[in-house]
Amino acid sequence: MTGPAAELSADEREAYQRGRQHFERGEPEAALPYLERLLATRRRFPDVLYMLALIHEQRGELEASRERLEEAVRINPGYAEAVLALRTIYERLGDFERARALVAPGTGAPREDEGPLDATTRGKLANLQAALGDTYRDVGELRDAIECYRKALDRCPDFHDIRYRLATALREAGLPDQALRELRRILRANPDFLAAQVQLGLTYYTLGRTPDAIREWREALQRDPARREARWYLRLVGAEAASAAGPGAGPEPAGGAAGATAAASEATAELPPGPSGEPSAG
Repeated sequence: MTGPAAELSADEREAYQRGRQHFERGEPEAALPYLERLLATRRRFPDVLYMLALIHEQRGELEASRERLEEAVRINPGYAEAVLALRTIYERLGDFERARALVAPGTGAPREDEGPLDATTRGKLANLQAALGDTYRDVGELRDAIECYRKALDRCPDFHDIRYRLATALREAGLPDQALRELRRILRANPDFLAAQVQLGLTYYTLGRTPDAIREWREALQRDPARREARWYLRLVGAEAASAAGPGAGPEPAGGAAGATAAASEATAELPPGPSGEPSAG
C-alpha cells in the first residue's frame, strides 16, 4: 500500500477497505463514494488518488484522471503504477512531450538524463503496460492492446508471455502475418512454449495453410499428449474436410478438401493416446 494508511481513523479505514474491495472486484461505481469520502479527509493519499484516476479513465473522464494522477505523483514520485498510468493518459490527450518525460518513474526528467532502469523496474513497468493491453483486448480495443504490448516488449523483449498475447491480439485484429512473425520469434527463443506452437498452427489455419497448421498441432501433441486444444483443432480440420468432400461432391483438385482430409488422417494416425486413453485425435 502506498499512503498513510496506518494513520487512518476507524471510519476512514472502513471507507478505504470497502472502496478498495469494490475496486478490485471490478465494481468502480460502488467503489467511488467510499474513495471520495476518504479523499475528503485525506487529500495526500496516493493509493486513493490512483484508484479514483482509473475510475475516471474508465468513464472517459481523461482530464479528471490526469488531475488525480498528477497529484498522486507529486505526493509520491516513485509510485510506478501512477507514473505509467499518467504517461498513458498524457498520450491519449495528445501531450506526447510530457508523456516522454515520464518514461523514467520517480523523476520529472527525460529518460536521456537518467541512468538505465534496473531490470526489476523495467519488468514491473512492462507487466503494467501489458496488463493495460489485456484490459483493452478484453473490451475489443485491439489496436490499443497491440500498442500496449509492443511498448511492454520495448522494455523487456524477452518476456515471451507478453509476446504471445501480442501475437494473439494481432491475429484477432486481422493481422495474421504479423502474428506469425511474433510466434516464430517465441519458438526460436523457447521451443518448449507449446501454447505458442498451437497458436502458430491456428494462425496458419486462418491463412488457409491447413497442412502447415496440422504439422504444428501434430508436433505439439507428440510433445505433450495432454495438449487438448491441439487435439481438438485436428478433429475440427478433419471434420470440416470430410464434410466438404461428402456425398455428391465433384472431383477435388489436389490439395482440396479431400487432400485436407488425407492430411488430417495422416497427421492423427500416429498420435500418442490422449489423457483419457483415446487412441488418436481423429
